[in-house]
Amino acid sequence: MKVLAISGSPRKGKTTDRVIEEVLKGVEGCETEFIRLAPLKISPCNACLGCVTDNVCKIKDDMVTLREKIVAADAFIIGAPNYFSMLNGITHNFLERFCQFRHQSCRILAGKLGVVVSTGGVQPEIPGQQIETIFSYYQIDHVGTIAVHGAASCFTCGHGEGCDVGAVQMMYGPGTKITDDIIPDLSKQAEKIIEAQELGQLLTKRLAQKVASVA
Repeated sequence: MKVLAISGSPRKGKTTDRVIEEVLKGVEGCETEFIRLAPLKISPCNACLGCVTDNVCKIKDDMVTLREKIVAADAFIIGAPNYFSMLNGITHNFLERFCQFRHQSCRILAGKLGVVVSTGGVQPEIPGQQIETIFSYYQIDHVGTIAVHGAASCFTCGHGEGCDVGAVQMMYGPGTKITDDIIPDLSKQAEKIIEAQELGQLLTKRLAQKVASVA
């Protein structure tokens, strides 16, 4: 069985990537691959309908190679951060291009399993909710979602303490001084590390059940 893990965060090695890696630690007996979308060129869907007859997108970018991996996978782990109370653009472009599979009853994706990793400084659950909705359009079987607080760029931009519209004051109020103890980090959320690994274990169990059901 193959598990394809996708991170839509542009921030390499930060919360989204790290949580996905923890989920993968719980996956056993499967071939796994972890891909970051940020270095890739993936355009949004342009609604040309060129994929209607053969379920193959006609836009020539890095989604061409990813398509092969998507088709081959039995399960997905897709992670994304909250940008302005919505799913970030890189991830949305990627999931829009799944539209090439939607024609003819979604037969290519229907029944594949999906795990969602959802992160954000404020309201980390939002991108996950949107990915779950997109899963339903493609008939991907949602196994579970983990939402984890991460450090918004406001903590390191150099102006976070004085910015009255930034995440620091939004989370902790005016006059807050940025200290290490208030900066969200996965290492401070032991329960989330356990939850992520357990979600990977659940995915392994669901994949095994899927194999048994067709044996």
